[in-house]
Amino acid sequence: MVGKKFRHRWLAAGTGLLGALLAAAPISAEPVRIGEINSYTRLPAFTVPYRKGWQFALDQVNAGGGIHGRKLEVISRDDAGKPGTALRIAEELVGKDKVLLLAGTFFSHIGLAVAEFAKRNKVLFVAAEPLSDALVWAKGNRYTFRLRPSTYMQSAMLAEQAAKSSARRWVTIAPNYAYGKDAVAAFKKVLKRLRPDVEFVGAQWPPLFKIDGGATVRALEALKPEGIYNVTFGPDLAKFVREGSLRGLFKNRTVVSLLTGEPEYLDPLKAEAPQGWIVTGYPAAQIQTPAHKKFYADYLAKYAEPPKAGSLVGYNTLLSIATLLRKSPSLDTETLVATMAGLQVAAPSGDLVFRALDHQSTMGTWVGNTAVRDGRGLMVDWHYANGADYLPADSEVKKLRAGN
Repeated sequence: MVGKKFRHRWLAAGTGLLGALLAAAPISAEPVRIGEINSYTRLPAFTVPYRKGWQFALDQVNAGGGIHGRKLEVISRDDAGKPGTALRIAEELVGKDKVLLLAGTFFSHIGLAVAEFAKRNKVLFVAAEPLSDALVWAKGNRYTFRLRPSTYMQSAMLAEQAAKSSARRWVTIAPNYAYGKDAVAAFKKVLKRLRPDVEFVGAQWPPLFKIDGGATVRALEALKPEGIYNVTFGPDLAKFVREGSLRGLFKNRTVVSLLTGEPEYLDPLKAEAPQGWIVTGYPAAQIQTPAHKKFYADYLAKYAEPPKAGSLVGYNTLLSIATLLRKSPSLDTETLVATMAGLQVAAPSGDLVFRALDHQSTMGTWVGNTAVRDGRGLMVDWHYANGADYLPADSEVKKLRAGN
């Protein structure tokens, strides 16, 4: 262990948000460094709130004494949405900046690239946001853990609701990369299990952020579906919603949509937001649990704006890392990895566990319907879906991770 040893008395945090905080103590000169990589300039709508979230948690950690008296420092870099750039940054953070571990990434193909780097170089990687199922299953490895509920988990939440509808003929639309492919495969698998009578009659695979809204909507309409599963987000979602609404694609059809209830994607649509879609999302202002109410109020006071889904993910990411560093008997990588497996974290969204089986956290999300009130979109009739309830059987997960 580097630095002086301090004796600390653990104080129970009133909200339980940051777990046991260290009593105030002098922070030594040598910090504990974390390397953080994300697509800040490629998708600022999500990643900028995410950065505010982890910075908020970082400030709280250091105000409470840091990590055993050492300041926690985050060295953050922008990958510009390019896997090659992310890998170069990872090399620099580990080799030059001597960070203890890596964290972050948004896009699935970048998360998968950094996960492979972590495996080769035996460095811990806490993946904050990439949703590809392969990250913890088919391409999972000892050194990679993921926070957000995966595409399988969120698709299973939506399939559960879709199964209650009368829709039998389904089409899908998703960006043509790992996240989109995994989300469609998972939704089909779970919905077919719950409703063997359904059939999938077609799909559209627009390139990420290059959707031709008119052509896509015409192609889906020609299939005469009863249900639509949408996985687009960001500017692609906006184009799809506007063209689909204009051409009547959504009228009298069941639409389920991944991530659409998150403020990052719903707010920009304003009065054009779809109504009656079944979505996963984050109804931040409506959540009344004590831990989340305090998080919401404190974040609002700090930034003069309410938290978004990215804010919560960023906060939970840094919170998870701080919890790990405080619990681990030492800061060598193998001990950190062993401690991370099964780590329990008290978070604003609810307690979560990083499963030892596959390194997926049990963080959940909110499922509800879209509506428009006072000229803006919001979620209504929502409930919190615990991530632990939407994962495959352990035996199936073991098969998926076989050989990793």
